[in-house]
Amino acid sequence: MSKGIALSVFASVLFAVMYFYTSLLTPLDGEEIFGWRMLLTMPCMSLYMLVSGEWKRVVDPLRRVVAKPLLLVGLMLSSALLGAQLWLFMWAPLNGYSLDVSLGYFLLPLTMILTGRMVYGEHLSYLQKVAACLATLGVINELYQVGSFSWATLVVALGYPAYFVLRRRLATDNLGGLWLDMTLLLPVAFWMVHSGEQGFGVFEQYPWLSLLIPVLGLISASALVVYIIASRLLPFSLFGLLSYVEPVLLLGVALLLGESIKAEEWLTYLPIWLAVLVLVFEGAKHLARQRRAV
Repeated sequence: MSKGIALSVFASVLFAVMYFYTSLLTPLDGEEIFGWRMLLTMPCMSLYMLVSGEWKRVVDPLRRVVAKPLLLVGLMLSSALLGAQLWLFMWAPLNGYSLDVSLGYFLLPLTMILTGRMVYGEHLSYLQKVAACLATLGVINELYQVGSFSWATLVVALGYPAYFVLRRRLATDNLGGLWLDMTLLLPVAFWMVHSGEQGFGVFEQYPWLSLLIPVLGLISASALVVYIIASRLLPFSLFGLLSYVEPVLLLGVALLLGESIKAEEWLTYLPIWLAVLVLVFEGAKHLARQRRAV
């Protein structure tokens, strides 16, 4: 289990490093960086699936598409929802939205809980209700101060639950489904690189990027593979608990990139952070009960 914990934390660190790494890829913009990330990650991910025997998970949805072509529309929508998240992750650090995106990731566990309640009728525990109330205080303050949440925060906090619900509906909530989603993004990724200001001739104009851009693909693929391995080594509850490490690191990157939390925003962040701590406490209690049962 210690190996799984180490790998999960390492994956979060790699995602945070990639978040910061985009600031080093000047003069590329967010769209070009997203394109390069997709183009370089997919070969590594495909190799991993071949070596690990996961390729069979790709075959099943493809067979269902042949039998029911309308399923392709659902797959394209699923791919678009994922693409929006991956693009935002690359775009935000370059455009002053790092803090907004990190807030979205802090809110995500709470919106996932509420999605489970509304869509699947799952019951909220006492501590989950406490966490939801605390988060509501943060939401109310943000609405009072600004009138609304940043669109970047909402894309993360609401977009991921919609993506996960759709994947479950399509029965593609596995590594094969993720591979299909990312594969369908490849034409968009190619277009973003090709139509960008630098294009595929970027290495001739900026030779140092011939080293930096491949490293981006290496970090992205490594983070994804390590994340997948960790998910298989850990109990689901512990794996979910460790997912809170990433938004903390993303917040640190946002502050490192020069963004700051304004005085009036603390009443937004503090209740949401407290809500996350309540969920962490509940997860720790659940793990302790499981160990005692074993």
